[in-house]
Parts: sequence; C-alpha cells; structure tokens
Amino acid sequence: CRQNAFQVIAVDGVCSGIIQCLSAEDCIDWLQAIASNISNLTKHNIKKINRNFPVNQQIVYMGWTEEREQDSLQDRMYTPKFLALRGSSLYKFIAPPVTTWDWTRAEKTFSVYEIMCKILKDSDLLDRRKHCFSVQSESGEDLYFSVELESDLTLWEKAFQTATFLEVERIQCKTYACVLESHLMGLTIDFSMGFVCFDAATKAVLWRYKFSQLKGSSDDGKSKIKFLFQNQDTKQIEAKELEFSNLFAVLHCIHSFFAAKVACLDPLYVGSQATASSAPTTSGTGKLKYTT
Repeated sequence: CRQNAFQVIAVDGVCSGIIQCLSAEDCIDWLQAIASNISNLTKHNIKKINRNFPVNQQIVYMGWTEEREQDSLQDRMYTPKFLALRGSSLYKFIAPPVTTWDWTRAEKTFSVYEIMCKILKDSDLLDRRKHCFSVQSESGEDLYFSVELESDLTLWEKAFQTATFLEVERIQCKTYACVLESHLMGLTIDFSMGFVCFDAATKAVLWRYKFSQLKGSSDDGKSKIKFLFQNQDTKQIEAKELEFSNLFAVLHCIHSFFAAKVACLDPLYVGSQATASSAPTTSGTGKLKYTT
C-alpha cells in the first residue's frame, strides 16, 4: 500500500496510524529507535518479573512476532502473537502476560527440548515477508512466524538455543516409552551416558550406546525410528528400530541433547550461559509493522 511506512500498535490496541517516511533509510532509523526503546523497557520488565520466579523458571525471551495462519475464508494471513521462553517452555500468547495468572492462560505451550526451530533461508520463505522462522511442535505441527527486523531474528535464534541448552543441562535425561518387537520398552536419552534401552517391566538394560556411537538414523514420519550405532569393539554398524507414539517429540529431544552436547565443546558458550537467565533477550520491535 505504502512504501517506507510503519505503524505502532499498543497492547490495548491503540494504533498510531500509518506513518510514512521520506526514504527507506528514515523508516529503518525510526524502526530501530523505537525498537531499541521497546527492547530496553521489556528487559526492565523481565528483570522485575524474574524476581518472583525460581532459577528454573526464569524468562529468557519475550517479544512480538506474527504467525502465518490459514483461514478458510481468506488467503494466508498473519496474526500478532507474543512469544516467551521461560524455564522449560515456549509460550504463545495473544497478548503479553502481565500477572502470574496470565502465564497459565497461554494459547499454547511447548517443551523447548521437544520442538525444533528453523531459521528460514530466502528459498524457504512462503511469501514476500523476510526474517521468518518455523517451529515444529512435538506433534509434528509446523508453525510459521515472522519478525520485523533481521536483528530480531538473531535475538530469537540465540534465545532459543540458550533456553534449550539450559533445560537439557537441568533435566540431564529424558525417558520415552517405546515398542520393540511387540514388547514394551523404555528409551532413555541421557546427557552423560547417551542412549539406554531397557525392558519396561523388568528394568533390565537391553543395550546402551554413547552419543558418539550414533552414526545415522531414519524414521518413517509416523512412529518408527531406526538407529545406526557403531559397536566400539567390532566397529560394525548395529541397527536398532523402535516404535514411539510421540515420534516428533523423541526426534526433537534427541536433536536438543546433541546440540547441547556440541555446545559443551565450546567453553566460551558454556560460560555465557551461566548468566543467560539474568540477562534475558527481548524482541526489540514490540508490535511494529511494515506496511507493504
């Protein structure tokens, strides 16, 4: 509709109207200035909120995005959503949480180590909007979000990595029920030991492998995962196939544990996570919108 234009919308819905700048540079300058102010205020607010939460429930990120939705009566449309990374969860709100009670009224919540986040390249974008990312939930549902500025995308990516790393470090292991040759089993993904498969009834361990022994895997997109592990003694590849009722949650959890394991190889990254909760990340744009 108008180039080099933006609008600012408050939480209560009051809108500035469309503000058109003389040039693209002026528009970006205004957006960056407003975004910086919103970011500073949000950080101050997060710091106050975190005083009331224990260490394992600290807020790492809060900010506005727009979610791409499919409406049966219209073409693709975007709806403002407020995302927050707090403790073990990603929260999706229609409006920012103000009270403690508001945190129980999120539109959706996801366990950060059971979802997958992907920053989208230009070839992956679904329309003219840039600065987009997707989140695949534990059920396999794909959520598509956009933010206003490239810097917002970078902040989100770092915040998600931080939240996932901190949660994996906290829980250390996660066990999922599975089926092997019609027998009920359990698969434990352990940050220290790797993969441990055991009989659900007797608790007897059938096999165990370190993360470094996993040489490949594949899944059928429904319930089965085939793991290819290398035997440390014989160096032979051993295939193990398990069936899960929550396939995507298991796949994402394995990815999260591997990512955290790799991150641990970087002492600078590990050191930076020690203060992650006390230095939360915010999306700087608030609810700024380009009008195109």
